[in-house]
Amino acid sequence: VQLQASGGGLVQAGGSLRLSCAGSGRTFGSYILGWFRQAPGKEREFVAAISWSSGYIYYPDAVKGRFTISRDNAKNTVYLQMSSLKPEDTAVYYCAAREGGWTTARYSYGYNYWGQGTQVTVSS
Repeated sequence: VQLQASGGGLVQAGGSLRLSCAGSGRTFGSYILGWFRQAPGKEREFVAAISWSSGYIYYPDAVKGRFTISRDNAKNTVYLQMSSLKPEDTAVYYCAAREGGWTTARYSYGYNYWGQGTQVTVSS
């Protein structure tokens, strides 16, 4: 599957952005989908994951309550709604898809397919 992320940009602290990731090829319904981010000089960080039919969703504490992941399998698209953005949310955001199980969905190594990344910059 090929992934194309979009929706990044420059926003002031406290603002909101919605990222989208459109897939082509096999249907999204057979994949767990995730969002990760990487800031300059830092390791890639898990942001959110959603299971095949949206039955399971997981966020790390850093974004819990501020970010919402959702998916539309009919449109082969996964979304990341980001609110109450902070300067520390500044990073390149990547969407990813995996065929493995849910228990390790927060780990980047299990993802088979990655989008190209979209820059999110939050100004203070």
